[in-house]
Amino acid sequence: MIPSWAPNIHPMIIHFPIVLVMLAAAADLVHLVRPSLRTLSGTSTWLYSLGALAACAAFLSGRLASSTVFIPGMAHSLIENHEQWALAGTIGLALVAVLRIAARWTRMADGRGARILLVALGVTVAFVIQQTAERGARLVYEQGVGVIPGPVPAASEPLDAPSLDQDSP
Repeated sequence: MIPSWAPNIHPMIIHFPIVLVMLAAAADLVHLVRPSLRTLSGTSTWLYSLGALAACAAFLSGRLASSTVFIPGMAHSLIENHEQWALAGTIGLALVAVLRIAARWTRMADGRGARILLVALGVTVAFVIQQTAERGARLVYEQGVGVIPGPVPAASEPLDAPSLDQDSP
């Protein structure tokens, strides 16, 4: 199911939550400026909800991906940092989606103050997702993570080492 050129499925999933949360935040901001465009509120809720599902998939696939790619020594701290931002973004996006669904269901989202709060939360989580993406891009483009396939096996001696057999000259 994974193409031969891909080290794992993570690179094919990660772009969905990024795009979905950016679109949701943009729709939220437009709806805040133009409240007459009521459909944007529902659209934002759907986009945040789909983004939360995609972020969960991206987070889980990233956890799995870390064991299938070569990670240079200098990249380990950046991997941890990327994972922390990803976890915060995934949890934050899930919370925003749940809050938006609850606000729409209880009609709290109809008030201007609630809309402003929801927009602020959405823009904040969009920033966290952007920071996660920034760190992921640095892992690929600065450190080469995911570019070199597979973990490098640890070997106690080189493969072409001469034999130390007593009978050889």
